[in-house]
Amino acid sequence: MSNPDQNQNQAADTELSPEALAMLGKARRSFAVSMGILLLGFMAIGFALVYRVMRDSPPPAVAETVSIPAGAEVLSAINSDGTVQVTHQLGGAVTLSIFDAGSGELLRSVRIAAE
Repeated sequence: MSNPDQNQNQAADTELSPEALAMLGKARRSFAVSMGILLLGFMAIGFALVYRVMRDSPPPAVAETVSIPAGAEVLSAINSDGTVQVTHQLGGAVTLSIFDAGSGELLRSVRIAAE
């Protein structure tokens, strides 16, 4: 068995001086700062990976062809908001045709007239 008086003496011997306590506090703060920097580094790597995955996603499908009336002159074509918008002129009439970008199907046709 151990001597109880000996345990009390060991506890008294292990008490730290104020200088040692200050040094221990400084070491703890240094450890906390380095762990914080390490966590920030891991977060930056995580954000970079998420950014790369989101940035490199495949582009949306775009129809290969859209059909406008034969003999029409195309004035402009725009791919915007999931649609292909084609402005064309046929026999003096200007028409804006809006097609679905994925399938190429005509969604709407609007005649543009001058006043």
